[in-house]
Amino acid sequence: MIAAALSQGVGYGIVLGLGFAFAFGMILITFILRRYNGELQTSEMFTTAGRTVKSGLVGSAVVSSWTWAATLLQSSAVCYKYGVSGPFWYASGATVQILLFATLAIELKRRAPNAHTYLEVIKARYGTFVHVVFIVFALATNILVSLMLIVGGSTTVAALTGMNTIAAIYLLPLGVVLYTLVGGLKATFLTDWIHTFILLIIIIVFAFTAYASSALLGSPSAVYDALVAAATTHPVEGNAEGSYLTLRSREGAIFFVINIVGNFGTVFLDNGYWNKAIAASPVHALPGYLIGGLCWFAIPWLTATTMGLSALALESNPAFPTYPERMTAAAVSEGLVLPYAAVALLGKGGAVATLLIIFMAVTSATSAELIAVSSILTYDCYRTYVKPTASGKSLIWMSHSIVVLYALFISSFSVGLYYAGVSMGYLYLMMGCVISSAVVPAAMTLVWSGQNKWAAGLSPVLGLAVALIAWLVTAKKECGSLDIDCTGSNNPMLAGNVTALLSPLIFVPVFTYGFGPQNYDWQSMLNIRRGDDHDLAAEAHVELEQTAAGQVASDADMAEEQRKLTRAAKISRWVTVIMTIALLVLWPMPMYGSSYIFSKKFFTGWVVVGILWIFCSLIGVGLFPVFESRHTLVRTTRAIFADLTGGDGVAKARQIAAARADAIAATKASSEGSADAAVIQGEQDASGSGAQTPKDVKTEE
Repeated sequence: MIAAALSQGVGYGIVLGLGFAFAFGMILITFILRRYNGELQTSEMFTTAGRTVKSGLVGSAVVSSWTWAATLLQSSAVCYKYGVSGPFWYASGATVQILLFATLAIELKRRAPNAHTYLEVIKARYGTFVHVVFIVFALATNILVSLMLIVGGSTTVAALTGMNTIAAIYLLPLGVVLYTLVGGLKATFLTDWIHTFILLIIIIVFAFTAYASSALLGSPSAVYDALVAAATTHPVEGNAEGSYLTLRSREGAIFFVINIVGNFGTVFLDNGYWNKAIAASPVHALPGYLIGGLCWFAIPWLTATTMGLSALALESNPAFPTYPERMTAAAVSEGLVLPYAAVALLGKGGAVATLLIIFMAVTSATSAELIAVSSILTYDCYRTYVKPTASGKSLIWMSHSIVVLYALFISSFSVGLYYAGVSMGYLYLMMGCVISSAVVPAAMTLVWSGQNKWAAGLSPVLGLAVALIAWLVTAKKECGSLDIDCTGSNNPMLAGNVTALLSPLIFVPVFTYGFGPQNYDWQSMLNIRRGDDHDLAAEAHVELEQTAAGQVASDADMAEEQRKLTRAAKISRWVTVIMTIALLVLWPMPMYGSSYIFSKKFFTGWVVVGILWIFCSLIGVGLFPVFESRHTLVRTTRAIFADLTGGDGVAKARQIAAARADAIAATKASSEGSADAAVIQGEQDASGSGAQTPKDVKTEE
């Protein structure tokens, strides 16, 4: 038993203290948005954030939602097992899905502008049977992701603080539930940005400690020398010359394939990612997902290249928690490589930093899962099959109830897995076997008019059946048993994952052309309706059309949006294909095929590129969202100041918003002058005598 680096009090303090701090912060932010930005927490606002979110916040939300506990812990574990190839295979194998999903995000905005979930699109096109099939797969995806978050997070918290694991399982989601209930999807976006910013700063601190300032390591050269020595002591079977400094890794390549296949399911079938697309302003969906995907790449790559390699370099040092022994396979699977490396590098400070980043990763992604499940059960089950005429008040009450009940369900399920000995690493490898058979039919729903209901409904079910057979039969042949160790090994997981993803490539055309193509005209998707929130608006004594989520675009605006989305769809196809080929083929395959072993200079350059990339990520999803919303932030700050100094902050906010709207309109109407100059002049007018006519405040985030 390894002694905990921190006390239980620190664990409870971070889990409960930060959770309640974020909940209080969201209550305050929600009040501010309601008072100065005209936001009312309707059912639409809770689920879609008003469909006005800009690319910077979309990018940070994508990064935060895709940064699970597994992103940090599992990537470091595969680095510990396979060397430098592990972080790259993890990062590239899970980035392409986000980039490819950008195309589906655009298609969803084009085909179904009023959708709340991608399952509503399934229902509109195929009817009840297929809808029910995809509800099952979607909920299975959300459950698996949620379990990985809670199981991985609670294990790390318990290992670092000695906190009771069961207590950690139930307390980690508590603060998330509170701020999600208060702020809905907008709360997820805002807390995602905060979490991502803090996470990136800590990763940068880890990297500079290991590669610049640590007394134990302190330079890429020192790490390189330690890895060469480690390969001499315990070479990696299947790696070129047993080295940790090569991309030529047989087991690493197997993990690469499993990683790609499994993560297609957790992106394409997780309603949380569709929620982000739905919430994005139409012109911001594509850049938001591209920014998010490219910025996310650096997180697992640099985190694992730093912490996984540091663990290998330091486990022979007395500072390492397991010294003089190496880490056990169970500890690696539980995700303890990163926390042990952090303790060795930074002592108690490293343990606190690890707790913070795991807390950020778990809570932000869990919030997205809560909203995802809530929107599925509210709109695809309750409003579709139980009460089609549900009012806005009824919908938001149902959404709140499901958030609470799902958090209790997933915590209780995690307790069962804990006692069964199922780790985060096992869930991560296994998820593709269970869900990936629905990926191809889901994608074809939005991009191919020919797929019929039989192909869409039967392919996932048959794909699941053959994937489970391939997984378990391979496990039985490999080691003669079906226990966790055997079924969780690489070859059975590879067989199950690949079969799940690829079998629908056979089933879909067979059923489509066997029963006849559908030749769908896309019109029924346009009939998906928004929630009716007039009752909530009446209670708040406002016109629904004056709220951020209640505004209805004119026909001219809709036509312009469709034109921009059509153009974005063409761009996204080219960009995502080029980036996918670059990340999966052009970059890694020459080094894999040549069995190249890094020289010291090459390894130094590899680390420097990772550090530069993480700084670009900090700019892209940390600073850019602030710049993008600067006008709203300035307006709101000035309005709050007006309230605090005895003025009328609401009137002030309306004056500034009206001046900005007039300035933008004037800029569009005239080719003279710049937009910024007109906006500055408009805001100066607003800060004068107050003679402007107040207008309804529109949300700009």
